[in-house]
Amino acid sequence: MNNVKILSSPTCSYCHAAKDLLKQKGIPYQEIDISSGNNEAQQLLSQSGRRTVPQIYIDEKLIGGFAELSILLRNNQFDLTQAQPLT
Repeated sequence: MNNVKILSSPTCSYCHAAKDLLKQKGIPYQEIDISSGNNEAQQLLSQSGRRTVPQIYIDEKLIGGFAELSILLRNNQFDLTQAQPLT
């Protein structure tokens, strides 16, 4: 199974929606809360160059946010061994 990380904020509705969607599909994930001051959160924010959440990583590759996750799941393309990071 792929390693899924969600960079999120407690007040972000799209973050909650992404986590709910993954739960519905039975896909485990690691949540990284940007409000915690976590080093990993800061590193991922810096790496992506983006300041918005959610940021969803699959096998260390940024796939985007809630909309991109929804599309992947709707199209049964969650096997992302060939996923390309966002540019």
